[in-house]
Amino acid sequence: MSSQSEASVKYAQALKAGQKTYKECVLAGRYPYLQILDEILNTSMTAGQVDMGVIEIPADQIVGTKGEGRRTAFAADFMPLLSPDSEFAAKWIDLCCAHLSDEGIRDPIRCYEYMGRFYVQEGNKRVSVLKSFGAPTVSGYVTRVIPAYSEDESVAIYYEFMGFYRLSGTYQVYFSRRGGFAKLQAALGYEPDHVWTDEERRRFQSGFHYFKEAFNKLGGKKLPVTAGDALLVWLELYPIGTLKELSAQEIGKRLAAVWTDVKARTLAEPIAVSVDDDETQPSKGILGRIFGSVLSTTHLNVAFINRPDPVHSNWISAHDLGRRTLERAMGESVTVRVYNLNPGEDVDEVMERAAHEGAQVIFATTAPLMPACRKLAAKRPDIKVLNCSVAMPYTGVRTYYSRIYEGKFVTGAIAGAMTRGDSIGYVASNPIFGVPASINAFALGAQLTNPSARVTLAWSCVSEDPITELKHRGVDIISNRDVPNPQQPQGDWGLCRVAGDGALEALASPYWDWGGFYIRLVSSILKGGWDTLDYKGSGKAVNYWWGMASGAVGLKLADDLPDGVRSLANILCRNLIDGTITVFHRKYRSQDGSIVSDGNRWLSPEDVLHMDWLVENVDGGIPGFDELLPMSRQIVRLQGVYRDSIPPEKGGAAQ
Repeated sequence: MSSQSEASVKYAQALKAGQKTYKECVLAGRYPYLQILDEILNTSMTAGQVDMGVIEIPADQIVGTKGEGRRTAFAADFMPLLSPDSEFAAKWIDLCCAHLSDEGIRDPIRCYEYMGRFYVQEGNKRVSVLKSFGAPTVSGYVTRVIPAYSEDESVAIYYEFMGFYRLSGTYQVYFSRRGGFAKLQAALGYEPDHVWTDEERRRFQSGFHYFKEAFNKLGGKKLPVTAGDALLVWLELYPIGTLKELSAQEIGKRLAAVWTDVKARTLAEPIAVSVDDDETQPSKGILGRIFGSVLSTTHLNVAFINRPDPVHSNWISAHDLGRRTLERAMGESVTVRVYNLNPGEDVDEVMERAAHEGAQVIFATTAPLMPACRKLAAKRPDIKVLNCSVAMPYTGVRTYYSRIYEGKFVTGAIAGAMTRGDSIGYVASNPIFGVPASINAFALGAQLTNPSARVTLAWSCVSEDPITELKHRGVDIISNRDVPNPQQPQGDWGLCRVAGDGALEALASPYWDWGGFYIRLVSSILKGGWDTLDYKGSGKAVNYWWGMASGAVGLKLADDLPDGVRSLANILCRNLIDGTITVFHRKYRSQDGSIVSDGNRWLSPEDVLHMDWLVENVDGGIPGFDELLPMSRQIVRLQGVYRDSIPPEKGGAAQ
């Protein structure tokens, strides 16, 4: 077949594709022709123009023309719409012949770029021909039209892109949310101001090309996220170099394994919070009884992954006590293995070993183990993987924590009743999800018994000796760290009174009861209750956030606590357990004086978990990331209430 004949056949195929696109657009109520930049813009929307020179333009980002021109000659995807015997078709076929020859289409097109999309001024037919052959890029002279700056999300993202382009020189990747370009620069192992070399650019574009193909095959074009957004999810687990090492099929398989995490990024609320352990039980209806009996099992292999070893951490020791409680309570129904990681030991290998040794349920007891949990969950969806953390939007790994703020509310009421003045001290740990809720609950509890009470904050993530700091401020009651397990004596943990000699005398303390939590959750899994929280295909991650009613949180009261105060504390605990009172269902204002609740507003679990503000009777604020001690920064990056605004940390994944 001659090149002329081949080009004629190609035009017929392109015409058919254009007609199909036209019909699909009309049926869907979309504009069926090319977008026209002159109709989109007016001078008030722009802040100037910049000559970008000749660049390789991603073909799928060429979406229209500069002026009206041949408005009806092309469908929305640049495929032709005019008949094969038209002058237009003849010129298109001639260009196709050139493309098929050794000469090729060499002349760059001329176009304008606005907000990451390209609009052709000269060379529409060249674009059409190249797109019909699936060319990934088109060479062109580009003039960038800069939008006037505003706080509009799309404009703010574009301004971030312009800074990224000065470093990378690539248009291939884009993001749907602010901060994506800085996160990519860090994830690739580059400093924030690192200018990419030609080799670095080629290596990235080559790998990203195959990744984007996998993204599109999985249905990415139908999602309100970009391939760049999906790449950030990928880079949380795998280095960028794997995109060059893996086949296209393997890339697609690995991306499919975390596809639910990608889709979760499209949800306004990507996390479903379970606040009641009854939600984990199989349905009591007839279908629940039938399927529950079929799906339940009589034995589970359970693994606990700890870093560091329990002997080096009160937090891990509390979980290890919970593990021993689970084993005693459930006997032969469970077989438990414990993996305590040594310094420098590869957590991914330990996770793999636990899976190889038959684990059906894995509890990883600290938030920094989350990346390893996600990798294992992607490889082994048959294993139920849980991580002790909160507000983590990863669908393959369920998270669990306790609503310790309920206990804080009661100790706040005790503090308000016991203080000799109106100033009560509070040691907060880190500005992570759930901590502001505990501070606010304590302050509201203090206000319940002492309307004049004020809570003075000190942060252990900022000060190396917050207790002394509070004593110097003249407080006579201090809320210190909570007792980590029900067997530990209170000592100077929890709520204490400052004695005349400066010693801390125990009054009360909330405590974490991980044994009760593990027993209830493992029992529900044995009964087939795990799938109860699939939220009917919502695509949300699941966060168990249980409180006093489930037994996950308890309260220690000192032996010499006054009888009246003891009675009040017991009444409040009972009322919290039976739902007679709810901590945040009352009147209160935030520190800026605005009314948060008039007494009739019910806060959702998500509202409480994501609090990043403090009530009006709290003196002190939430510390910024730069104020934190180095030891606190990792956990705040993972779970901080402002984690999305923290400048990304160089990840070193580029090699």
